[in-house]
This record gives sequence, structure tokens and C-alpha cells, in this order.
Amino acid sequence: MVDILAAAPRAKPDSALRTLGSISVAHWVSHFHMLVLPLLFPYLKQQLGTGFVELGFALTVFAVVSGLTQAPIGYLVDRVGARGILIAGLCLGGAALIMIGLHPTYPWLIAGAALLGLANAVYHPADYAILSAHMDENRMGRAFSVHTFSGFLGGAMAPAIIAALVASVGGSATLIVAGAAGPLAALLLIVARLPDAKAKPRADDSAPPRILTPAILMLTLFFALLSLSASGISNFGVVALMTGYGSSYAIANMALTAFLGASAVGVLAGGFLADRTERHSQLAAACFALNAVVTLVIALLPLPSWLLLTAMASAGFLGGVITPSRDMMVRAAAPPGGAGRAFGIVSTGFNVGGIIGPLLYGWIMDQAMPHWVFGASVLFISLTVALAMVTDERRTSEPARA
Repeated sequence: MVDILAAAPRAKPDSALRTLGSISVAHWVSHFHMLVLPLLFPYLKQQLGTGFVELGFALTVFAVVSGLTQAPIGYLVDRVGARGILIAGLCLGGAALIMIGLHPTYPWLIAGAALLGLANAVYHPADYAILSAHMDENRMGRAFSVHTFSGFLGGAMAPAIIAALVASVGGSATLIVAGAAGPLAALLLIVARLPDAKAKPRADDSAPPRILTPAILMLTLFFALLSLSASGISNFGVVALMTGYGSSYAIANMALTAFLGASAVGVLAGGFLADRTERHSQLAAACFALNAVVTLVIALLPLPSWLLLTAMASAGFLGGVITPSRDMMVRAAAPPGGAGRAFGIVSTGFNVGGIIGPLLYGWIMDQAMPHWVFGASVLFISLTVALAMVTDERRTSEPARA
């Protein structure tokens, strides 16, 4: 027998809002937890007596574990339901940080990073399975955009929260307090009666729908290219602007803030656009084509500060706009009852980009080629545009359900 998503009536407006709010809180916590360890590197370096290479290895462990477990957890979500797995992920991520705070040693750091990676693999399959099952079809794009925006917000708030905690309670207690956000969010989901996206046996003996279709595989590559196109600017944009363009530290940081802030605004705008079109691939391709032009201008031309900030904000906004359409493309490519598996598989592309990106852009900076931080981003954006169009053509040419 094969599993399909249990037919569930669409939620009433108040119930749908409660569901979206609960899922958004969970996604906020996921992005917040991802930044706790990097933000505490100065404390951990002193406390553990290690170098930054050893600390960076912890992030590699996080990315590898998350990448290897995304797809299996997606299958588990479709098999046993998303609600319990999401609650377990929140508790596991919190427990990992608390464990490091209670035992600040390097072996515990690596073990905690591995558990954080496993917890991180839960969110996309579980979140999108629940949203796909319970949100109004006519507002699905906006629901996806609010979900993504909440994650962006968690990342944006993390530096200020961690800095305030370190100043008031110290590094170890900061890990414990930050970790406690996970179980508290899980409790909120229970109190809010978050609905499930359960699976049920098929009534017939027909063959199970294929999940590893060409469309899903190309979308996985699409996600990897998205990660690679943005990670250079996010992680190395400040140092590239300072060393290659003569920007001051303040201006370079303002430019990155403009990029990240406009990305979050773009996500919300993209949700409205995604609900007003079925041509999500074309919308993504058009926005990213414009993004490539703007990023190319940044790469090639010495811009005055005000124009640099404008260009960075424009690039971030255009990158954010495509995010809800990206998610709608995955939902359209998923077989019935396969939202968890589909999002689990394609999200491994993010992890591949997260592993390759820092090494690639770090090598570019070591070769004293800061302009290529933006130039390489343009290349990946251009490949993303081409792949978006190919994915759409392949999806429309395939049977509705293979």
C-alpha cells in the first residue's frame, strides 16, 4: 500500500490563522537556532581553547547531517504525520543547545551540532506539508511567504538577542536560554492545537506515485543554485566590498543590511504575486534575470554609496520575491500526499550549497578577487534562470501524476 495525504477540509479563517502563526513561530526558531553557534564563536573559541577551523567544522557537521536527513525525514512526515515530527524537532534543537551550554567542551559541541542539523532537517518537510494541507488554496502563496518571512526575521533578530544575552548572563547561559526557545515553541504548538498532515493507506493496489521525478531532481538543483547565488553576498559581501571596492566597514554593513532587509520585504510581496499567477517558473525567471543585471552592475562598476545601497536592496528584494513562487513550484511537482518528501528532497539543495558556497567564495577571496564574489553570484543566478524555465517545460510535459 502507498500513502497519500488524508483528505482534510480546509481550515476556517481563525483556524488557518492559528495554524500559519504556529508554523511561523517554529520557522522563526529554526533560523534563530541556526545562528546561535556562529554568533557565539568568540565565546566558544575562548572557552574551548580551539581555533576557528575547529569551530567551522562544527558548522560543516551541521550542514552535512541536515543534508543527509532532509529526504528521509520528508518520507517520515508523509508516513506518520508532520505535527509530531515538527514538535520533536523543536525539542531536539533546543536540547542540543542546552546540552552544549551545560557541557561546554569540543566533543559536546560537535555532538550538539549534529543534533542541531538533524533538528533543522525537520522544518521544511513538516512545515510545508501542514501548510499545503490546511491553508486556503487561493492564499497559499501568501501563506508560504509569511512562513519564509518569519524565518528571515528569526535570523535578523538573532544577533541582537544573542548579544544582549551574552552581556547579561554569559555564554553558557545564553546557549541554555536560546535552546529553551525550542521546547517553549513546541508547547505553543500543542496549546494552539496545530493540525496534522497525516497519511492514510490507499484504497486500491495501484503503484505508488514516483517522487524522484525529473522535475523534483531539477528543483533540487534549483535550490542548490539559489543557495550558491546568495551565500557569497550574505557571507562574504562585507569583506568583498571593503577590499575590492573601497567601501568603509559601516557602508559595507549597511549594504548587507539593505540586501537582507529587502529580501524579507520581497518575500511578502512575492506571496501576493504567487497567488495571482500560475506561471511561477516564469515569475521566478523574470525576477532573477533582473537580479542578475543588478548584481552584474555591482560587480563591474564602482558605485557611490547611495547607489550601492540601492542596488543591494534591489538585488535582495528581487531574490526575495521569487521565494513563494519557488515553493509553489515544489508543491506543484509533488505527488498527492508527497509534500513532505518533495520539500525534504529539494531542500537538500540548500545544504549542498551551504557546504560548497563557503569553500568556493573563501577561495575567491584568498585569490584576492573580491569582484568575483558578485561575479560568481551572477553566474549562479543566470543558471537559476535557465533551470527555472527548463523545470517548467519538463513539468508541463509530464503526466499529471507519474
